[in-house]
Amino acid sequence: MTATPKLLFVCTGNICRSPMAVGIMRQQLRVDGLEDQVMVTSAGVRALDGRRASPPAVAVLAEQRIDITDHIAHTISVEELHAQDVVLVMEEQHRRSLFYLAPEESYKVYLLSEMSGQHIDIADPYGQDESVYTATAALLSELIRQGLPRIYRLLGVSAASLRQ
Repeated sequence: MTATPKLLFVCTGNICRSPMAVGIMRQQLRVDGLEDQVMVTSAGVRALDGRRASPPAVAVLAEQRIDITDHIAHTISVEELHAQDVVLVMEEQHRRSLFYLAPEESYKVYLLSEMSGQHIDIADPYGQDESVYTATAALLSELIRQGLPRIYRLLGVSAASLRQ
């Protein structure tokens, strides 16, 4: 593991689910006093390179005081995948794509839902109304919250809130 653990969220276009997950995770790291101890980023397997986060994603997270307006989408590279300690994907298809990109890195790639003992794909809200984005954000928040102990363990960090 690197000096500062690196956590990467991956979705398809890198404008909805993965930037939302980054915002939610960064907020959780702040709450747990770990914002300077983990680097959290995102990428897409077929990203809409150069695009900003989807406006409904930005709006839904802004309601939770999470700002993802500075996000710029990009497609994951082999080098970026190699540099990560933990990679959390939204769908099994993303895991397969990363396997074909760099099979030697598959040991660090998990479904986000696996962190909480589940095995579900998180549907892409792209092109749907804001209520779908709200539901997606709620699901991401819940899966991250439930999966924190395992995520932190994989990253080699601990938070006081988890030891209580």
